[in-house]
Amino acid sequence: MCQSKKASLPMTKSELIEILARRQAHLKSDDVDLAVKSLLEMMGQALSDGDRIEIRGFGSFSLHYRPPRLGRNPKTGESVALPGKHVPHFKPGKELRERVSSVVPVDVVDTAD
Repeated sequence: MCQSKKASLPMTKSELIEILARRQAHLKSDDVDLAVKSLLEMMGQALSDGDRIEIRGFGSFSLHYRPPRLGRNPKTGESVALPGKHVPHFKPGKELRERVSSVVPVDVVDTAD
């Protein structure tokens, strides 16, 4: 299990590929790179086609509809009509929820002293 002290920084796609390539030494790094990029591309395409993606134990990805609403331009304060739109939504599965519930929160250190 990978527990990182830098909990406030997100794992990037390249870091994920690098870690997977190290853990799966029998696979070429280029193959891992292609597999991850292909998986993400297929997931993005499935969502853009309106499909739902379910990965048992991990979670599901779907689209939620946000209805049209009245917003405000923060610069001018003027009201703006915002159109309805679909947004990606992730719902974690039971196993993932249980796994992360035991994570000890890391205090964010302010370095702007």
